[in-house]
Amino acid sequence: MNQHYQERSGSELTVGDEIKMNAEVKEAEVTVSVQHRQVHKFGGSSLADPVCYRRVAAIVEQQGNGSELIVVSAAGKTTNRLIQLVELAEAGDEAAGEALNALRAYQQGLIDGLLEGELHQSLTTQLNGDLGSLGQILEGQFDRFERNGLLAFGEVWSARLLAALLTSRGEPAIWLDARSFLRAEDGALVKVDEALSSELLKARLAEHSGRVVVTGFIAADMEGRSLLLGRNGSDYSASLLALLADGDSTTIWSDVAGVYSADPRRVKEARLLERLSLAEANELARLGSSVLHSRTLQPVADSRQRLTLRCSYNPDEGCTHILRRAPRSNGARIVSSVDQIALIELKVLPQGDFEQAVKTIEAHLARYRLSPLTLQRQPDRRVLRLAYTLEVAVGAYDLLRDFQLQGGFTGLIQKEGYSLVALVGSGVTDNAEQCHRFYQLLADQPQEFVQVAKDGLSLVAVLRQVVLEPLMIALHSALFSRPARVGLVLFGKGNIGSQWLNLYGREKARLESELNVALTLYGVFNSQGGLLDEEGLDPIKVQKHFEPSPLIWPELLTQLEQHGFDSLIALDLTASETVSRYYPDFAQLGCHIIAANKFAGAAESEFYQRIKQSCRDHQVQWRYNATVGAGLPIQSSIQMLRQSGDRIQGVSGIFSGTLSWLFQQYDGSRPFSELVDDAWQQGLTEPDPREDLSGQDVRRKLLILAREAGFELDSADIELENLVPAALRKLSVEEFMDRLGELDGPLQTAFEGARRVGKVLRFVARFEQGGKARVGLETLEPHHPFANLLPCDNVFAIESDSYRTNPLVIQGPGAGREVTAGAIQYDLWQICAEL
Repeated sequence: MNQHYQERSGSELTVGDEIKMNAEVKEAEVTVSVQHRQVHKFGGSSLADPVCYRRVAAIVEQQGNGSELIVVSAAGKTTNRLIQLVELAEAGDEAAGEALNALRAYQQGLIDGLLEGELHQSLTTQLNGDLGSLGQILEGQFDRFERNGLLAFGEVWSARLLAALLTSRGEPAIWLDARSFLRAEDGALVKVDEALSSELLKARLAEHSGRVVVTGFIAADMEGRSLLLGRNGSDYSASLLALLADGDSTTIWSDVAGVYSADPRRVKEARLLERLSLAEANELARLGSSVLHSRTLQPVADSRQRLTLRCSYNPDEGCTHILRRAPRSNGARIVSSVDQIALIELKVLPQGDFEQAVKTIEAHLARYRLSPLTLQRQPDRRVLRLAYTLEVAVGAYDLLRDFQLQGGFTGLIQKEGYSLVALVGSGVTDNAEQCHRFYQLLADQPQEFVQVAKDGLSLVAVLRQVVLEPLMIALHSALFSRPARVGLVLFGKGNIGSQWLNLYGREKARLESELNVALTLYGVFNSQGGLLDEEGLDPIKVQKHFEPSPLIWPELLTQLEQHGFDSLIALDLTASETVSRYYPDFAQLGCHIIAANKFAGAAESEFYQRIKQSCRDHQVQWRYNATVGAGLPIQSSIQMLRQSGDRIQGVSGIFSGTLSWLFQQYDGSRPFSELVDDAWQQGLTEPDPREDLSGQDVRRKLLILAREAGFELDSADIELENLVPAALRKLSVEEFMDRLGELDGPLQTAFEGARRVGKVLRFVARFEQGGKARVGLETLEPHHPFANLLPCDNVFAIESDSYRTNPLVIQGPGAGREVTAGAIQYDLWQICAEL
């Protein structure tokens, strides 16, 4: 089998059919604009067995929109198996036959475990054909391009199988061999022709608007010969693919959720970093990170794509977003290490300028992408020492050996037996406290040298090889035990907002002390505008002296994105639908949300789910205990029951303090309208009493609880009895109050009907498991839990599998500034505790 690309170009699969075409001809004939797509990349560990393949298929179905580009590596250890097979064949070892059979068994096992029928037969036939061709090539002589083609089979098999699996699950997909569009120039570092590759790719994608599974790791030269993109080439393939196709985002799925503050296998307290700047990511990659790689990040810097790292084994575990904006941190965010490194040492010749020679050597190494992890200059001895991982050191040594005469140096030697430890983060070299702790903990270690990065992104120490775990744990603890800096942005400084500001001022020190956080009131906004101050606003003074600037939402969101805190929390204590519409934007900024505002929780399903999904995607919390029952533990009780494995069957109760008071007082001796007027005069109603009497607020609360209990309801699914006659609903408040007596007739009739059968009249909300939900008047037995409440009390009855015959009843003040502010403070406590 000729491994030149022209004879196996355009490999695609849809419903088991192999389509072969000449991409070079097609790209000349077709000119199209490519739709914006998402790119998802899955590594070998994510495709190790049939269970992994199914998990990946489920991720693709859940995360995508049907037009994804999915880049895959060879399944499991397939590439290692192929390398071993080739080496055995080159050595003439008879074990090559056994290795080939083992490879066949593994790949056939994947097909058997995932497919059946025509697709199974089709892929089995193609696999047998590939293995036959592979065997024939191994029996003869083959050049390095053909060797590349042999190693490329792993990616081809993965792409073909995943496309078939998606198709079998009702998600049509084709597979595409990257050699049909990815053109590159051979050399020590394969250089991709981005302009030509983009044109070829767009022509190929114009043929299929759905999902496309693409082989990673491989490309072709201008003659169609197979090239390999090198270590971690599939990650590079993915971000490059997004660049070439003008993709919106790249998500790299692996066996870890992203970048941690230290290796979590070594440091149990290591925490996942939700956001990392591209500059910090590049520095981490340069220092030998196994999670990030410099070449993968270059297409991200050259395009508008977003890069996210996630775990395919546990998609909900969290993720790391790589952001192109300038880093905002002021110190180390990561303790990184490399167990085994080599030092290459050389001596600049006496007749040359030492610094100029060093620059020449660095430029030569960079040209071949062999820049060191770190280096040490010793001008007095005219010695330069370069640190490399062991796998890269060989290539660097060979390159320098051939460059000695031109580079003006001699005495080239390589030594092994070293380790590297580094702090990574913007401004770490200017953080006196962290630098002091770093040097202090290294004082007793066998140091070779410490290097400070010129751009302030890292502080690197090279040690004679030691067991790194104790040092890593000590460094992590010393550096990251400081309080988490949390910025708070308050929307709404009216009754509830002012009460919370007073409570926050009293409780701030206790919360900081007990939860190891440093709280800053970063911003305060009301309907006139607001203030932002990273130094912090005084919660008492801001109530008395408030001179807001106009609130322009795009500008505010930009300012919030550039905050300097470890975490940001927005507190929405308004009744504004406008503020609630920005919740997805808050989540995208990594900003947690605390709400007393009911609009988002009771929004139309599409927007509600959008908020939920955005919060999941960006690993932020949205807590809204204050939206129902004020300080009563309603939502937390429902959450506790569900998390314990219980199933909610229904929730009912009296959710309005105003309506509770009205119907507790209404005994037929006075017209209902007089009670409404009394309540209005005492401030027990909204400024417009129709807000209470319409039942709309109760319906919102019922919808929030139903969703919290796991039911998919919309507002229209809840039957509502409005106590305000239609003729009074569009009047001004003054006109409505003048005609208040028109409420009396219908309510008097309802009251008399209840009294005749020995019952009482109450305004009740309830939903049941079957989806039935209603808000309105009900007649109840006099001894019913809802019938005898204290003035303005709310009552909630939760029915579940465990509380079916004897519901869990929660009763108490369901409104009021103090209890509502307490619920908000509780949510703040919960978020800070999890930080």
